[in-house]
Order: sequence, then C-alpha cells, then structure tokens
Amino acid sequence: MFFFPFTAHAHMIPTVDMAKVFANRGVKPTIITTPVNASFFSKTIERSKESSIDIDVKIIKFPTVEAGLPEGCENADLIPTAQEGGDDLLTKFFMAIAMLQEPLEQLLRECKPDCLVADMFFPWATDAANKFGIPRLVFHGTSFFSLCASECVSLYEPHERVQSDSEPFVVPNLPGNIKLTKDQVHAKKVIGTDLNMMIKAAREPQPKRYGVIVNSFYELEDTATEDKAERGKKSAIEEHDCLKWLDSKKPNSVVYISFGSVESFTSAQLKEIAMALEASEQQFIWVVRKQKNNNEEEEADWLPEGFEKRIEGKGLIIRGWAPQVLILDHEAVVEDL
Repeated sequence: MFFFPFTAHAHMIPTVDMAKVFANRGVKPTIITTPVNASFFSKTIERSKESSIDIDVKIIKFPTVEAGLPEGCENADLIPTAQEGGDDLLTKFFMAIAMLQEPLEQLLRECKPDCLVADMFFPWATDAANKFGIPRLVFHGTSFFSLCASECVSLYEPHERVQSDSEPFVVPNLPGNIKLTKDQVHAKKVIGTDLNMMIKAAREPQPKRYGVIVNSFYELEDTATEDKAERGKKSAIEEHDCLKWLDSKKPNSVVYISFGSVESFTSAQLKEIAMALEASEQQFIWVVRKQKNNNEEEEADWLPEGFEKRIEGKGLIIRGWAPQVLILDHEAVVEDL
C-alpha cells in the first residue's frame, strides 16, 4: 500500500501515523517522498522498526531546478511567507508538485501496489493510479467538519446571498447553526494564476477516486461524522440499531450486500438471492429496495417461507435506504457486494 503525502509537515506527520496503523494490521505500507522530506521523519520510521512496525520509504527526485526553486526547497514550510516575498516561490513550488506525476507513475508501474493513498493536493494522482488499475484514496489532513462545511458552501453558495463581506450567513444543511461571513469564505485569491488553478483542482470533487480518508476520529467529531453518515434519504433503520447489530459480530465476519438505489429485481430474483445467502451460512446485511408490506402473501412472494426467522442473528435485512457509510466503516464488515 503506497502513501504519498503532500510535502508539508502538517500532511506528512498524520500520513506516517496512518501508515503505522495499517502496518499494525498486517499491511505493508510504503511512503513515497523526496530526499529532504524523508529526513524529517526518518527517525520516526527507525523507531517504528524497533517496535516491529515495518514501513518502507521510496524516494523520488523533487524538481527544484526544473521549477526554478532554490536547491533543497522541497517542503512548503521552507518557502518564505507572502510578507517575506514568497508568493513567486509558492507558485513555482506547486509547479514542481505537478511535475511529480511522472516519477509517481513510474513507481506505480514498477511496484504495482494494491492501493494508493495520495494527498488532496495531488488531484492528478487519481488518473495516474487509474492507468494501472490501482484504487486511489484521497487523504485530507483536515477534519470532517471542515470538509462538510466546505462542501455545503460550495453546493449552496449562501455567501452569494448576503449584502456585504461582513454580514453573517448560516451554512445550510450543516448541524449546529454554523455562521460564517464572506470574508471568512474567500481567502486571498490569485485569480488566473497557475497556483489558483492547482488549488481549485485540489478542492474539486474527483468522481474517479475510490474513497476519502480524513485525519479525524468519531469521538472527536461525532456530530460531523453522523452528518456525513446521514447523506441521501432518511435511513430505513436507526443507526444505533444497525451499529448495535454490527458490534455483536466479530471483525471481518459480515458481508454487506447492496445493488444501489437504481437497480430493481423481480420477486423471483430476490428469492434466489435469499436462498443463496442462507445456503452460504455467511453473516450479512442485505439492503433491498422492496418495501416491507403488511400483506404477508406479498412478503412471501420474494422471501422463502420462514427465511427471516431462520437467519435471525445471522442476517439483517434493510428495506429501503441504509446508512452505508457507517456500515462500511465498521470493523465487522469484510466485503461489500
């Protein structure tokens, strides 16, 4: 599993921590970085190895000269601030970041990892991974809350409906009555520059990505995490009841079955699926679009007689919308179909 952090301390530190978590679970993580940045966390990697946590590091050249940067300027924290005249260097730095696509693709071609976790500031990493059939996860070093807030502001544009830059507005569809101003939404922009285009590309949705990893955890952001879980329609099952059922299962023991909100099946097809699930003796959660009906005869049309009683405790049927994010995040779920 490859980890490709953005070359800044605030991005590299959580990436190294994340690599440790995966290593502790039997995954072989490899961190891709540049010579200067490797020196920043080399001691951490060595200490991890002493604790039998093996993390590999692969080095790629940072194109400082090609981008017009001073030698050794490979980390965003080494660039002078705007007040110190660093705007031009920052633009060149992001140009150098874009040049890392070619050496990344070369590593992917040679090593063929099972997965690539690449920072949000590498939007081109999705296409690079797709060339070799490698799933790419986007890593956000920020929180669930800020991601949700940014998405809501981007989707609904509440800042466009206020009269001044200082007038507060409520961020729609976000719990907690969160208020912002246009000044807070619009940080300093460099319209029309390559830098602004790169930052915009990093923030835009990437439909080809496999998923998103966020630097957070449930106990820190329970409300924001639940808001993420409640996307789409209202769930047909209480999240608490669903999690309670999953908590009673061993890790990697449950298969999640859902064919999406568009696909529909005949009663005969659903009955075949039900019979196959029972015969497999596999614990499962099965999401079915067909709504439960008070008419027992209609229920019998698509479920084998006595099916729900026989699978009690082993299988869970959700008729309608399911809290899919929460389910797939649970350690009990081993596979989804």
